[in-house]
Amino acid sequence: MVGAGLAHSAWALEDAPPLALLQAHFGHERPSEAARHVADWVVGSRDNQRLPFVVVDKVAATVFVFGADGRLRGAAPALLGLARGDNAVPGIGNRPLSAILPHERTTPAGRFVANLDKNLKGSDILWVDYDGAVSLHAVVTQVASERRAQRLSSPTPTDNRISFGCINVSAGFFQTVVLPAFRQSNGVVYVLPESRSVQQVFGVPPVVAGWPAPTSDVQAAVAGRAR
Repeated sequence: MVGAGLAHSAWALEDAPPLALLQAHFGHERPSEAARHVADWVVGSRDNQRLPFVVVDKVAATVFVFGADGRLRGAAPALLGLARGDNAVPGIGNRPLSAILPHERTTPAGRFVANLDKNLKGSDILWVDYDGAVSLHAVVTQVASERRAQRLSSPTPTDNRISFGCINVSAGFFQTVVLPAFRQSNGVVYVLPESRSVQQVFGVPPVVAGWPAPTSDVQAAVAGRAR
């Protein structure tokens, strides 16, 4: 996706760290500029501390799951908090759902250390913000009027705001992508902001910290070595 050939790069293959990518590898996915910028920064700066990580693009209502090496494991649509905004209401994790008002149902932006757990019903979840009771889990479809499954399968993100703040993905995606990615270790979830910049939320510099942007040929060669 980046232009130029290997011969014109300031980076030779031997300069690349073994078994590592210099940027996030999205495969055939076409992420937003913000999602790509944050994912590239995570990989280039090792902010994920060599753990699996997730980028949640709230504007695009999309979840990207990466392995510790920066390779995309999978991407899928997501349902998010009904209310737009990047902050959680203080103490909201201690309140029953019935006491959470519509304008309080946000999915907070930020960097969160995540781990797998079970909810009170025994279902698998990935904790994102434990204090705020925000997790990533398979879509909940008990309330038929919310049409959550239909919202997930719709072609646009305009109807994907419905949850109390949790991040819902399809059951298949959760079982085949999220669970395997986090089964062996904790990880990091980056929830992108929608009312602030990624620089304000994550301190992401304009260019990936510590690494010049490599050419596509260098990136492909390093990726091939990592197979």
